[in-house]
Amino acid sequence: MHDDQVDLTTDIVATLIQEQFPQWSGKPIRPLPSTGTVHAIFRIGDDLSARFPLRPVDAAEALAVLEQEAQASAELAQVSRFPAPEPVALGKPGAGYPMPWSVQTWLPGTVAFDADPSGSATFAEDLAAFIAALRDAETRGRLFSGENRGGVLTDHDDWMAECFEESEGLLDVPRLRQVWSHFRELPRTGADVMSHGDLIPGNVLVAGDRLSGVLDTGGFGPADPALDLVSAWHLLQPGPREVLRRALACDDLEWERGKAWAFDQAMGVVWYYAESNPTMSSMGRRTLDRILESME
Repeated sequence: MHDDQVDLTTDIVATLIQEQFPQWSGKPIRPLPSTGTVHAIFRIGDDLSARFPLRPVDAAEALAVLEQEAQASAELAQVSRFPAPEPVALGKPGAGYPMPWSVQTWLPGTVAFDADPSGSATFAEDLAAFIAALRDAETRGRLFSGENRGGVLTDHDDWMAECFEESEGLLDVPRLRQVWSHFRELPRTGADVMSHGDLIPGNVLVAGDRLSGVLDTGGFGPADPALDLVSAWHLLQPGPREVLRRALACDDLEWERGKAWAFDQAMGVVWYYAESNPTMSSMGRRTLDRILESME
């Protein structure tokens, strides 16, 4: 998916585990097909999974990120009634893999890419309950870090300009530029709240028509209250989307800002993953279609 992606095999993972965590060396190791774009995932036995960063970075920097993610995941697990992976251990570079890596508990379930819950009002109610629980968690004085989505919309102007340029021939760029010119002017009024930060189909587990768990929780932190509303556009059809909005009592401005963050994310994944991760690219197209339809 990335030009600089690190190659990783089951044999390398098995050697890493044998050298660093011999208590698990007898467990079967299976690579998991995933639409994820940041980590390669390997299942260890029935109860654990290992996550390996795909792109090379300085080992000390990677370790700091993994430690922060483990802390954030543990904190989210304490406030959510929906299961989330819990950190178990941090691995070190070795055996042909140049970076630290992490081990966490395995959650059963089907990701929403494969079990589409978009038409379920019950799922929308569960999703709203999850977002509300995160919003109720204490920020403890922390503020948005200034990276990625969740801060100031206009800070993304340069990124959006790159997305528009790269999307020529893929999308209706003139129309999308007009949409961004509207979104970027939306004022920020609410104080930061605790947020998951990346509620896309690949990070949500479904059982039947219910939310059964949430993945990739290492980004749990303070952000624009509208940030987790990206889920309304990535995950839901119009009817359930309104169920989510009513349950969270979103006013017009917050709802529009959630739409803006979903637009920002969708614009990036369509072109970047057009060839390397078609599932993610298609998600971006679908999200943009839903946003545009809501504005007609």
